[in-house]
Amino acid sequence: MTDSSRAIDHLSCIIPAGGVGSRLWPLSRANAPKFLLDLTGSGQSLLRDTWDRLVPIVDAERIVVVTGNAHRASVIDQLPDVLEMNVVTESEPKDSSAAIGLAAALLELRDPEAIVGSFAADHVIRGPVLFERAVRQAVEAAALGYIVTIGIQPTEPSTGFGYIKMGKPFGEVASHDTYDVKKFVEKPGHSDAKKYVSSGKYLWNAGMFIAKASVLLEQMAQSQPQMVADLREIAAAWGTERSAEVRERLWPTLPKIAIDYTVAEPAAEAGRMLTVAGHFEWDDVGDFASVAKLLTRGRPSDLAVLGDRAQILSDKSSGIVVSDSDRLVALVGVEDIVVVDTPDVLLVTTKDHAQQVKSLVDRMKLAGGNHLL
Repeated sequence: MTDSSRAIDHLSCIIPAGGVGSRLWPLSRANAPKFLLDLTGSGQSLLRDTWDRLVPIVDAERIVVVTGNAHRASVIDQLPDVLEMNVVTESEPKDSSAAIGLAAALLELRDPEAIVGSFAADHVIRGPVLFERAVRQAVEAAALGYIVTIGIQPTEPSTGFGYIKMGKPFGEVASHDTYDVKKFVEKPGHSDAKKYVSSGKYLWNAGMFIAKASVLLEQMAQSQPQMVADLREIAAAWGTERSAEVRERLWPTLPKIAIDYTVAEPAAEAGRMLTVAGHFEWDDVGDFASVAKLLTRGRPSDLAVLGDRAQILSDKSSGIVVSDSDRLVALVGVEDIVVVDTPDVLLVTTKDHAQQVKSLVDRMKLAGGNHLL
């Protein structure tokens, strides 16, 4: 249960729970995407960790999960306190604008003053007190009509994340941590990433957005007016006898477009975007190198092991072994190795090449290997 003394007024939360996580194949697959997996050794899924992070600051009935039809039952099973009416399913994936936009339209109907916060189902965050402080600060700015993102203080020149270039401190709320957004930057090369981090003017883009539902939809409508009109029509019919017919008619016609391009970047150009600098530990667990780092807490000489049944024999080796089989995995004299052992697929690569697993998945799709995806 939420502590009512800590719940943030008018805040509702959206948990987009989509995407397979191709760089984590063959552990993450279409029927078991990464948000339903335990990738940190916590004993529960990333989705459940996300829920547990939010319920101290928002009432459970104000949390909406957006997921695919195939994962509805698993989401409800993992989140026993979620209202079934708040598990919003997509008949086909349409990217984050449609997913977050539909949830925002539903929440706006319930509370015209609703402030929505979107927090991905598959991120890892450590430091709940610092996370809550950042969310409260973002909500305070969102109440003034701004669209706010929570950026992360970078700890290294990562090329796996996008970046946010900070502008001037925003004085109307805790100015030491709230800034204008000058621009969003795509994932950089290593040289540029080093410049960004050393300048002290950039944050990692964690893809967290907080805004009034009406403001977010208004911004989205400036570039995608028909999409927003359709999302509002779907939301208006939600829970009625017309719901299925309206969704079946409109959802397939929606464009596939990320919220970065319909909301974040245009809002930054228009001077409506702020960022709160988050000081908590964050990772989007984008590949097996990220998983290894989380499990070893950054000690590169260690061998990370994930899997309840894992049987590992190792001598002078480092990296990560993920085991979903009863097989013994023996390693001798290999550094930064990645071994993922499942009943039907064995993946072997290195941490430096972990991002390239996605290209293997893309090749398998073209070759007709969908039964392994």
